[in-house]
Amino acid sequence: MKSYWFVFCRDELLLRRQPDGRLAVPLGEEAPVCLAPEQTVQPLPDLGGVPCRAVGLDAPVVAEGCVMMGLRASFDVLELPVYRMAGKARELLYWDASTRFCGVCGAPLRRSSAISKRCPACGREVWPPLATAIIVLVRRGDEVLLVQSNKFRGDYFGLVAGFVETGETLEECVAREVREETQIDVAGIRYFGSQPWPYPSGLMVGFYADYAGGELRLQRSELNKGGWFRRDALPAIPGKLSMARMLLDAWLEDRLELGRPQ
Repeated sequence: MKSYWFVFCRDELLLRRQPDGRLAVPLGEEAPVCLAPEQTVQPLPDLGGVPCRAVGLDAPVVAEGCVMMGLRASFDVLELPVYRMAGKARELLYWDASTRFCGVCGAPLRRSSAISKRCPACGREVWPPLATAIIVLVRRGDEVLLVQSNKFRGDYFGLVAGFVETGETLEECVAREVREETQIDVAGIRYFGSQPWPYPSGLMVGFYADYAGGELRLQRSELNKGGWFRRDALPAIPGKLSMARMLLDAWLEDRLELGRPQ
């Protein structure tokens, strides 16, 4: 039976050029590359009734009709369900490669299921970890708060974001991150939507909130720029892959209260 093969070299996905010029994930009864006998093939859920498999390689594939493309870039050429499955594949391959030994006793771990491992020495079980982060659109009248992280590779602005810490709720994390990065307070924190963020293994949870007071002062160790922007004077903003863009588009179209489109 044919399967979709999600073949990665680090964060680059193998795609094949189709007769019509499109790029697609390889589909076939056998893997699209030669696999060593010890090579792990990661099973994935079916996609539209078609089995899916994931494989990690040490070197990129160089062959006619094949393209190695970064996972983020593949969002622009793959259908959304296929891109989402590619993200899941990447997360599981990353977990498998980075979880070889027991963190308690150091013994080599063994697979106990498609998404778990067990230590044969002490019995400890491990599953793929998930790093949860929040991202929040803060509005003040007809303005929105935009910031530029010093980690951004391009000259564009995004939204305040950060990882959830132990012992806090998502809403507490929103208020804390906004306060830490901008010195302002927010109120009316509301959930918008969430998305897998497989770079390498995250969950992005989107919120929106209202400005409640304070003078904007940026945390320079985290942010390069920031300010309040009107709808008709926005700077460059993130691409449509990101939750930041989903939130901004919803704000621009006056549909924040409707939540993220499914």
